[in-house]
Amino acid sequence: MKHDREAPHAAAIEMSPHTLRLLQGPIVPTLIRMAWPNLLVMLAQASTGLIETWWVSHLGTDALTGMAVVFPGFMMMQMLSGGAMGGGISSAIARALGGGRRSDAEALALHALVINAALGIVAMILFLTFGAPLYRAMGAEGASLDAAMTYSNIVFASIALVWVMNALASIIRGTGNMLVPSVAICINVVLLIPLSPLLIFGLGPVPAMGVAGAGIAVVISVCLTVLILGWYIASGRCLVRFRRAPLQKKMFTDILGVGLVASISTFQTSLTVILTTALVGSAGGSDAVAGYGTAARLEYLLIPITFGIGAPLVALVGTNIGAGQQQRALRIAITGGALAFIVTAAIGIAAAIWPLAWLTLFGHDPKMLETGTSYLQVVGPTYGFFGLGLALYFASQGAGKLLWPLCAGLIRMVIAVVGGWCVLKLTGSMFWMFSALAVALFVYGCVMTTAIVSGVWFRK
Repeated sequence: MKHDREAPHAAAIEMSPHTLRLLQGPIVPTLIRMAWPNLLVMLAQASTGLIETWWVSHLGTDALTGMAVVFPGFMMMQMLSGGAMGGGISSAIARALGGGRRSDAEALALHALVINAALGIVAMILFLTFGAPLYRAMGAEGASLDAAMTYSNIVFASIALVWVMNALASIIRGTGNMLVPSVAICINVVLLIPLSPLLIFGLGPVPAMGVAGAGIAVVISVCLTVLILGWYIASGRCLVRFRRAPLQKKMFTDILGVGLVASISTFQTSLTVILTTALVGSAGGSDAVAGYGTAARLEYLLIPITFGIGAPLVALVGTNIGAGQQQRALRIAITGGALAFIVTAAIGIAAAIWPLAWLTLFGHDPKMLETGTSYLQVVGPTYGFFGLGLALYFASQGAGKLLWPLCAGLIRMVIAVVGGWCVLKLTGSMFWMFSALAVALFVYGCVMTTAIVSGVWFRK
């Protein structure tokens, strides 16, 4: 037993000083140091989507509704490529580095690119083929459906680039480096903010492209980010470099073992929003969909914010578990979950108190404001539990143990969708449907916390 306890330390002698800081540094300062650049830039990235929505809202309610039905699918791609498969990539690389296997970490980088590029192509084919019936089922029709298809066909034609971008960022994050991906995304933000209104409304020789301009702006900014991140890794500045290696089943398994299960969990989150959007559309029409979609964007804003904390958790937990430091990994997870709860709860409570401060940024249609206000006042106070559960989901990626996050997500989806449908049929009131969504978030956070604190990561 003594030999086993000393093994991680012996391996650590061969590690870089950066990896040693993940294994030995004080938890709270280390987590905050890694999280703050990620947190600020993830917030900035999410804000660009909100700014883009604000510009599109000037085109009218139909354009706003069109973006509202496309956004869950596009956000699902971001979550799958960056949060789910990206978490699998970061987790596998972190565990390899924590175990002193740098050559394996470099081989994993190549496998990560192959996986995400292939999945991005599959996603492109699916959305280009089935986008119209999906958006129609969510409540878009007529002019709003036309707007949805215009935006969707542009962003999903290049969705493989989003997958590649997040693969590159996840490789770098797996080494514990949060700053470089953050800087790349910051450049993305700086470009997108002026480019989006320029292409939407036109200026001088640039023609007004409407909703199509918003999609083209997203594609251009993603291309630039891919070039920056790819250059950083290929130049040798990253701790993990690209190297030629035969494709191996074990390497794919290391990534997909976490990434595929995490993808199911991510799919649950997006499917929950898609199905509840359809419920709102069936009860209140397209104006209600615009209100719910606009309000729910604030919930989606929590995801990149929590990812700002969660990405360091993947690297920290994965590296410590790879080195055999289980109790330290657990303390890191609980600390990160508490930090995420504080940040997201503050946002949710503020939105519940001042819902119109958010909603009137995007429109003044009475039905839109009524639906959005009801949602934020009921669901907003439970946002903290969503942030808590999501942070622990990222920590579970680092541990390579995703059964309980999968179960918690399923429970949330059943309560939100099935429970929401039942109360809507019984009462006809969206207030009670939104109450089901609030209960679902509360249960999600509680289930995740209870499971991880009880030690499920370390049970056979």
